[in-house]
Amino acid sequence: MNAPTGVGLGALVSVLLPVLLLGTVGISAAGQTATDTVRSTIEEVIDILNDEAWKKPERLAERRALLERVIGRRFDYEEMAKRALAAHWPKLTCAKRKEFVALFAAFLSATYADKIESYSGETVEYLNERVSDGYAEVRTKIVSGKAEYPLDYRLLNRAGKWYVYDVIADGVSLVKNYRGQFDRTIRSSSFDDLVQTLRKKVEEAKAPKPAS
Repeated sequence: MNAPTGVGLGALVSVLLPVLLLGTVGISAAGQTATDTVRSTIEEVIDILNDEAWKKPERLAERRALLERVIGRRFDYEEMAKRALAAHWPKLTCAKRKEFVALFAAFLSATYADKIESYSGETVEYLNERVSDGYAEVRTKIVSGKAEYPLDYRLLNRAGKWYVYDVIADGVSLVKNYRGQFDRTIRSSSFDDLVQTLRKKVEEAKAPKPAS
């Protein structure tokens, strides 16, 4: 099961990104546009990454936890998990759904954490947004040197606040990518096997890396 590839900042916000919360929390200011929501999240994350105080080796774990909280407040992991499981979601009990949402969030966080922290000055251009019936798509472009990477965010509106539920990197949907992987695993084995696979990957990602 491979994660989609992406540049530093692009992978950062796709998490992810990610981690993880078991429920979603909206941004404090109601009435913000979808673009405002994406922009404020990216700016807050970049501020943390650029803050010299957070770059001290002894504070890296603390910084990662802070990044996870910031990103997590803007992402609806339950909606992402529901769409990633698609037809398999209705078959789960409430307990299994809750377990999977938490695990999926942790998996995204573990998968993209290193990419988030590899940010090295890429800039973000906000192109436009489309809004229809409580859903929005915010189109952005990541500029890194002479290279440009399209990165679009899909959001839904809950009680006047916007939450990201999918990220499209170079035309590839994060949710759709995992939907195909998860469906193949469940059909060839079982949902429980998918859970075990994700849990193993989270444990491997969090394991201490050998000194180079």
